[in-house]
Order: sequence, then structure tokens, then C-alpha cells
Amino acid sequence: MARVSRSSAPRLLYALRSSSAASLSPSASLLGGAFHLRQFSAGNAARAAAPEKEPWWKESMARLRNIGISAHIDSGKTTLTERVLYYTGRIHEIHEVRGRDGVGAKMDSMDLEREKGITIQSAATYCTWKDYKVNIIDTPGHVDFTIEVERALRVLDGAILVLCSVGGVQSQSITVDRQMRRYEVPRLAFINKLDRMGADPWKVLNQARSKLRHHSAAMQVPIGLEEDFKGLVDLVQLKAYYFHGSNGENIVTEEVPTDMEALVAEKRRELIETVSEVDDKLAEAFLGDETISTTDLEEAVRRATLAQKFIPVFMGSAFKNKGVQPLLDGVISYLPCPIEVSNYALDQTKNEDKVELRGSPDGPLVALAFKLEEGRFGQLTYLRIYEGVIRKGDFIINVNTGKKIKVPRLVRMHSDEMEDIQEAHAGQIVAVFGVDCASGDTFTDGSVKYTMTSMNVPEPVMSLAVQPVSKDSGGQFSKALNRFQKEDPTFRVGLDPESGQTIISGMGELHLDIYVERIRREYKVDASVGKPRVNFRETVTQRADFDYLHKKQSGGQGQYGRVIGYIEPLPAGSSAKFEFENLLVGQAIPSNFIPAIEKGFKEAANSGALIGHPVENLRVVLTDGAAHAVDSSELAFKLASIYAFRQCYAASRPVILEPVMLVELKVPTEFQGAVAGDINKRKGVIVGNDQEGDDSVITAHVPLNNMFGYSTALRSMTQGKGEFTMEYKEHSPVSHDVQTQLINAYKGNKEGE
Repeated sequence: MARVSRSSAPRLLYALRSSSAASLSPSASLLGGAFHLRQFSAGNAARAAAPEKEPWWKESMARLRNIGISAHIDSGKTTLTERVLYYTGRIHEIHEVRGRDGVGAKMDSMDLEREKGITIQSAATYCTWKDYKVNIIDTPGHVDFTIEVERALRVLDGAILVLCSVGGVQSQSITVDRQMRRYEVPRLAFINKLDRMGADPWKVLNQARSKLRHHSAAMQVPIGLEEDFKGLVDLVQLKAYYFHGSNGENIVTEEVPTDMEALVAEKRRELIETVSEVDDKLAEAFLGDETISTTDLEEAVRRATLAQKFIPVFMGSAFKNKGVQPLLDGVISYLPCPIEVSNYALDQTKNEDKVELRGSPDGPLVALAFKLEEGRFGQLTYLRIYEGVIRKGDFIINVNTGKKIKVPRLVRMHSDEMEDIQEAHAGQIVAVFGVDCASGDTFTDGSVKYTMTSMNVPEPVMSLAVQPVSKDSGGQFSKALNRFQKEDPTFRVGLDPESGQTIISGMGELHLDIYVERIRREYKVDASVGKPRVNFRETVTQRADFDYLHKKQSGGQGQYGRVIGYIEPLPAGSSAKFEFENLLVGQAIPSNFIPAIEKGFKEAANSGALIGHPVENLRVVLTDGAAHAVDSSELAFKLASIYAFRQCYAASRPVILEPVMLVELKVPTEFQGAVAGDINKRKGVIVGNDQEGDDSVITAHVPLNNMFGYSTALRSMTQGKGEFTMEYKEHSPVSHDVQTQLINAYKGNKEGE
């Protein structure tokens, strides 16, 4: 079997294009049917009978597909999904997206153009087609920004990329396709809207080859186009399909029309040629001039698709109910089942070593919470099970928090109704109630310590002050922030102690903009946003001694505490950001005051004297001190250490550190000079420059402070053709002139207050 490797994908990336794909969020409904028929008996009986059971689960796994449908906005994704649900018997009547009947499509958005605002927000809908179980999984709308996206794509085994036959390959199609390539998701393409004026599927196919670098060929030829679009000729089976009935549910199979035989023969030869370029077995038959049977061709297309070397292209018009059933057959024939995809977990006991999961129900339980939803009964958590079996009433362990949780209720979703189930096994998608966790947490049965995503969450590099415009929407506002924090560990919320404003922090300008936008759309709260602030840090560069006595006498018990020691920078490459060492000999300071001294230094290091940002890479060593039998207290020593730190800080030659980003740009070669010049102007260092087709790929390290508004600048420099991604690299010292500038600005602000 062809296996698809799924790497544990790059960290956070922020793509330039913020237009967010209309995300598909169907009425949830999860894997069902045959799995219910045979339940593993509790205890070891199941294990003992494992050899007999194996063919059973192998077969049930092979009849399972987890797919996502994604597309450029308004390519007809919602309409397509509506038809898929109708033909698979999930819904009993079709409603149009902008329907006059006022019902609207099952999975539809209130405003399809803007973003996903989907009526029934849920993570996966489940349907059955020809004895196969298909889960259609919500593909995220905001594409390149958050960890959440990474997880949703981890859950997919295959995908359908919908293209409009008039609009062709548009900006979002490129972004979505790049995403799938990065997560190594095998995919089919579907050219929709063949009934529209100006429909030209062959133009779109050539665009996909040139713009998306797809190695693809048509699997079908349309019979007529625009108003004359009647049906399709299948190039594998060499049959013509016509769709009759009020909703195209009756498929009539006929022979290929005589006037199309030449075109069909040419396109079939093109299909065989394209596939044989990437499939050796078919190439042998093709070069040896053997007759290629439908089975040979079908198997070759499947092998090449699973190996991500080929993308089959289907056609149709979802609105006119034509071509959807053959697309479903294509999903079954050419997209992988869960055991044909290699999923990797990270072993936390072995420093995040990669472990391949076999995907069998016999292994230890490994499940990923990929989506949270606020349901009527509290938090509903969607789990994709990668290995093992989960049963109602079992104890499972959340690897990320270490908590042991009992599974109170296991459900499979059918539209809005829930069906309680007793157990579920690898490859399935289920929902659990009453499990408190964050999106991306991994659950196991305790025998292994695997996580599906890395636990190393990067520190946020940028902050914004936000507050709701109207006072009475505060409740919804805080509800939104709490939910987003659970979904995305790189998104943090805090309070500014000086101004009392809510501060949100994240991985970049676009990342935070997306969340402010989501607060507005999903929670209907208008928020005003302050100026973005970069998260600077301060650090010391040399050793400085302190000796401070804090003494206060004001009637009654006084305060007395003396601390002596030094501060110094931590050695390069140390993992800790702050270290406190007690080298006291004897009992100069009673040991019960030591924690208060450490707390005092920690508190003082929270805001350095230069620009009030936290001090990092700091080692504080306490060598001596003095205490008073009556007047010494924890408070006295805490204050003594805060003042001691301030006293010696200036002598340690502190410097300001700023976040430096690793920026990767992809621009057409003719704009390379202008873009490189602009990066130098922004004090960036270009570290790499490669050629990729007609594009230049430039890699640079640029201070985040100089990257504000870069997306607009890049668009204007490259006529909208350039794009960039950036991720946090490190904090490094700023130059002397920038440091003076920042200090003066900080002092000016303080005086202004």
C-alpha cells in the first residue's frame, strides 16, 4: 500500500494573504455504523481474540475516509457540501445558499463572502456512500496563522480542492493548496460551476499546472458547457453519465457520444501519460503498448494520488446537481483510508522523538482533541483517535496537563442530535462531553506518553491593547478571549497593571488582527484596538555587586533586612530565563526568609529600569546578609531585594533585546532588487536567496519592530504578487542608537503620565 508521510508540520506561519477561506463547518455527525455491531468485550477477552478480530477492523478501517473540502471564497464549496449530504441521505431536501425559501443551506454562512459565520458550527459531518463512511471535516477559514489550523489539517487524511471554472485558480486557492502541500495531504481537484457563462475547465486545469505546480490530468470530459452542460464522460470507465430527476439523483449511464470519441480518446491518452510519468507499473504497460484496463488505470491513479505525485481532476456543477456522485466515487477510489497515512506522535519521555503510529485498535490509546465547541451541555470536545480504543467510563490521561479524566459521555453526532455510543476505535472521530481540555491536547490510556503536536509553544512576540467599545458587552468579550486562549496556546491575554487595559499577545500583526476580527464576527463585540507593541526584553551583560540595607522604624514593629551578593548574566544557551542561587554560609539570614528574597528579585526582574520590560538571562547570587531578631520579616527582605536589584542594575551594563523574525519572501524575480533594498532599509540581514521557477525566494532575519505594515508595503512593491511568511527566531540585542531612542521614548511617556 502506498503510504503517505505526515510530518509534524512547521510551527506557526503567518501568510500575507489574510482573506480567509470560507470555512466549511457542517452539522456534526461522526463515524458510525458497522463499528457499533461488534463491540470489544471488556477486559482481555478482546486481546486474546485479536488475531480473529484483525480482518474485521482492517476491513472497517479500509471503508473509512476523513476528508476536508476547501476552496477560494465563493467557488461553491457550501453548495457542493449540501449536495454531498443530500446524495448520501444525510439531509432530505436541498436548500440553496441564497435560497428564496429562507431556509439556507445546511452548512451555510449568513454571509458567505465574509468568512465562516456558519449556522451549524461543528467540526465534522458524517455520511455514508456505497458502504463507505465519509467524515467531512471542517477545514479552517483563517488559513496560515494559528496552531489550530495545523491540528485541523492533521486530522484530515485527504482533501478536495474546489476550483471555479470561470474564476480559475485564485489567491486563496494558492494559499489553501500550499497549506495542504505543507501538511502532505493527498487531494483531488473539482472544477465546479461548468454551467456558468465563460466556463472553461481546460483553462483552469492549465492554471492549476502552472500556478499550483500540480501534476494533474482530467478524469472526466464534460458533455457540453455553459447552458448546454448535460453530463460527463468518465475517462477511466469510458462511459457517459447523465444526471436526471429533480435533483440529479438518477444517474443514467450510456456509451460515449460518437461526436466526442476523438476528444475522449485524446484526453484518456493524456491521463495515462501523466500518471505513467509518476507510476512505474503503469509506465511499463504504457511503453510496452499493452492495453490498459480500467482496473490498471484506477489502481495507478490511486497509487500516484496517495504518494502525492498526482492530483486527479473531476468536473461538474454542484448548483445544477451534476457530477457530485462521481466525485464521491473518486473520494472512495483515490483518497486514503486512515491506515494508509503515516501519523507521527512525539514521545515526551524521549525528548520529543518521533514515533510512527500504526493506526490499529490493538495499540495503546492515542487521541487528539482537535476542536472545541461550546454546546448546550457545556464544552464538547472532538477527538480524532489515532490508535487504540476509547470506551465510555474509561480513565484517560491528558498528556499535556497530566490530569486523569473519566470519559463521562461518548457521542457520535448526527446533525444536531447526538447518539450515545459505548466505544470507538482508531481512525474514528467522536465527541466527548465534560472533559476540560484545550484544543491540541493529546489523550492516552496512561501506558505511553505521546503527544500529537509539539509541547514547545513559542513565546508571543507582539501585544495589542483591546477593549470593548460598549460597556455592556464585557461578558461576551471575556468569553471570547477565554475560548481563543483554550484553542490557541500562542494567544495570551493579560492586564496592563499601569493602565488597567486588557493586553492580547500573539505571534504577529496578522495573528492578532484575525482574533480581533473573530471577536467581532463570532461574538458580535466591537473592540477598539491600541497601537501594536513589540515585546522587548532586557538583560545584563556583566557582573554587578549589591549590598542593600532596608531599615524602617515608624513606631511599633519596624522593618529590617540586609542582602549582599551579585547579579550576572546566565551562560549562553541556558534553558532557564532566571536563576536564583543561595550561597549563604551560616545563619546570617534565617532560612525561612530566603523564598521572600527570591520572590523580591523575581518581581524586580519583571520590569527593568531601561524601558520597563522583563529582564531575562539573569542569575542572582546571595552571598551574605543580616537580619534583626524582631524587625525582620518576609516583607522587609522582599523590599530589600527589590531595592538591591534596582541599585546594582545600572552597573551591570544592561541592554535591550528585541524579537528578530525569520522572514521568508516569495517574489517574482523582477522585483527582487526593490524587495532586498527594502529589507536592508528595515535593518534586516539577508541570509539566503534561491530561485524557484520564475520566483525568487529570499530568507532574512528582520527585527519585528521594523516589520509593521510590511504586508501593505510588499504588495505595493510587487504589484500584489509577492507574499511572505514570518516566524519568531530569537531575541537579540538592539544597536546602540535604537537603545537610546527606546529609552528616551520610555522616559518621555513616563513624564507625560
